[in-house]
Amino acid sequence: MSIRFYKAYTSGTRNRSLSDFSEITKIYPEKALTIFVHRARGRNNRGVITSRNLGGGHKRLYRKIDFKRNKLGIYGKVNSIEYDPNRNARLALLHYQDGEKRYILHPRGLFVGDNVISDFDIPIKLGNSLPLNRIPLGTDIHNIEFRPGRGGQIARSAGSFAKILAKEGYFVTLRLPSGEVRLVEKFCWATIGQVGNSDVANIKLGKAGCTRWRGKTPKVRGVVMNPCDHAHGGGEGRSPIGRSRPVTPWGKPALGQKTRKPKRYSNIYIIRSRKNS
Repeated sequence: MSIRFYKAYTSGTRNRSLSDFSEITKIYPEKALTIFVHRARGRNNRGVITSRNLGGGHKRLYRKIDFKRNKLGIYGKVNSIEYDPNRNARLALLHYQDGEKRYILHPRGLFVGDNVISDFDIPIKLGNSLPLNRIPLGTDIHNIEFRPGRGGQIARSAGSFAKILAKEGYFVTLRLPSGEVRLVEKFCWATIGQVGNSDVANIKLGKAGCTRWRGKTPKVRGVVMNPCDHAHGGGEGRSPIGRSRPVTPWGKPALGQKTRKPKRYSNIYIIRSRKNS
């Protein structure tokens, strides 16, 4: 992937850049692998806003992705690399030898015509999926399971990968994209390689409208609100928040307050926390 820059012929294009989509080989998705998903826009079943600053945006069609990679022993050929509006990574459409088609996350360096497979005793090759206890130390992996059989949940965004640091007993030690060093069960599955489209971090949207297209609405600072709307609101002119510490609209500590439960069950599996945990 590479970045395409606009000429500054309007204010919205002066600092705008986006992907050139050069790796995309197919425009329309596989119809059998798409479904309609209702977008809640931050509302609950009664229409009440429960997550702020969400709504609008372009209509999306959801692609069903094989995060479990549980089709064992059958080779799949990469037929196309496609765009997915629901994530910043690309998708690879696999045509399996038995005729089935599935989407997977596109690993960086995987091209149309390559073959991938999921099994226990297979080569350590880009795009192949196998259990953690059968992957050598120092290997870059993505789409990692937290629990065996649940499907990949770790390292799925564009450009992300984890690294295997050690193996001991029932667990494998991983360094996650956040910098956290954590124990994961050795029977969890993972895919070899790094997720593609790594240059997405260099894209500049250029104008506020691009954020609206992505389904995000404007966010207003609490200090400019009225006292009835936010704990930081009120006062004359540009007044401070008037509290000993910043708080959320509902009065809970914010901006630096650690929110992870100190007795969370998974704390025993974390060897080194991420920097801003």
